[in-house]
Amino acid sequence: MTSCNTIKPGILTLSRLMIAVAWAAAPLPGTLDRTAAADSGAPAGHRHRVLVSTDIGGTDPDDFQSMVHFLVYADGFDIEGLVSSPYGPGRKKAILSVIDYYARDYANLKTYSDEYPTPGTLRAMTRQGALEGPGRAGVSQSTEGSDWIVRCAQRDDPRPLYVLVWGGIEDLAQALHDAPDILPQLRVYFIGGPNKMWSADAYQYIATHHPTLWIIEANATYRGWFVGGNQAGAWGNTSFVATHIAGRGALGDYFATHLKGRIKMGDTPSVAYLLHGTPDDPSQPSWGGRFVRIWEGRRTVFNRLTTKTDQVEVFGVVEFVLPVPEGMIRHQTATMVFDNRVPVTAANDGNGLRFRFSPRDARMWSYELRSDHARLDGLSGQFTAVPPPAARTSRPSAHHPNWWIDDPDPAAAEGIHPGAKSVNRWREDFLRDFAARMRRCQSPAAAKSTHSTEDNGS
Repeated sequence: MTSCNTIKPGILTLSRLMIAVAWAAAPLPGTLDRTAAADSGAPAGHRHRVLVSTDIGGTDPDDFQSMVHFLVYADGFDIEGLVSSPYGPGRKKAILSVIDYYARDYANLKTYSDEYPTPGTLRAMTRQGALEGPGRAGVSQSTEGSDWIVRCAQRDDPRPLYVLVWGGIEDLAQALHDAPDILPQLRVYFIGGPNKMWSADAYQYIATHHPTLWIIEANATYRGWFVGGNQAGAWGNTSFVATHIAGRGALGDYFATHLKGRIKMGDTPSVAYLLHGTPDDPSQPSWGGRFVRIWEGRRTVFNRLTTKTDQVEVFGVVEFVLPVPEGMIRHQTATMVFDNRVPVTAANDGNGLRFRFSPRDARMWSYELRSDHARLDGLSGQFTAVPPPAARTSRPSAHHPNWWIDDPDPAAAEGIHPGAKSVNRWREDFLRDFAARMRRCQSPAAAKSTHSTEDNGS
């Protein structure tokens, strides 16, 4: 837990120089680094157990695109669950709707691999997760989704269960609360950033009560899937869809209806992480990014209202613990609304009013209190989210030994997005592979004697 620190310019300049040199020595696009470990992704024959937790159908339509991508690669994984874990209107029926399109292409897909799961198998493992926030405790009631995570993790299988969190992290938190013995079996890739902003309470529960969890917290790295890299010609976000996705079976046409036919697919790096790279070692290059060990001091607590001169870490957690005003009775509540769009409600339990939030951008944030108690209603404040100092990020946390996060290295950033270049450097490779996969939806495989590398999606 911390507040803002001052960075000495000389130290930061030296750190950035050293980082730039390290990145200059990194492998070029198209050549995964084989010096540290062999590629253990799915195409190399490693069948990873996978469960996807998604807010598909909720506030961000890019999950539909990511689900299409995931399903055309479904033959390479042992898929064990699809859980709807939304903030907002997302429900499991949105997952089922994509499976319906998959069913229309299944006859073609299975000619390329008999490992593609049947549509019925996928429907049978689809579950509904949490529909409401858990409050400041971070956990609440078990759900169909959290129970399914527990069930999958407790199966008699020596392989870890990769839980790919594309939306709220509440169901994972609840599963860990209800069955903490599953922790050693889990490998989590959490698309944080905006999802963390809506799930700050569940996130803090996990960080506090399950600090040894193996987890990648990708707050900005994932943006490399659609920001930066080679976007010339057919590699552009819109032109790629028009050229290589639209018209490629039912799934391709469905993909093209979302986001005006433009790639976003912000959750897909969690899948790509298991396709090419070394999933056991997040520090190694992969299509899903390269990460560093997390550091301490990412949580800041205030016992007062703040001004824009108060600084917190971007993508960290900021808490306000305000005293209960005189005359406020137990059934009265207060809601702190951040940026006029993210409400965080605190109940009056007699120990203060606690509001928890995670800023998803490095900038000034504002908030206002709305309450049925007159002395609170209308109070407001500001704070500024800033990148962490190099002096802090260079010291890995001893408390969270298996927690990984975006590389803060300036050379790994794409504009304001830390770590994004560790994904977009592979843009031509992963899009070319995706295009080949989508052709599977369009037509059946040729006779085995005439198979081409491209037809097999390699």
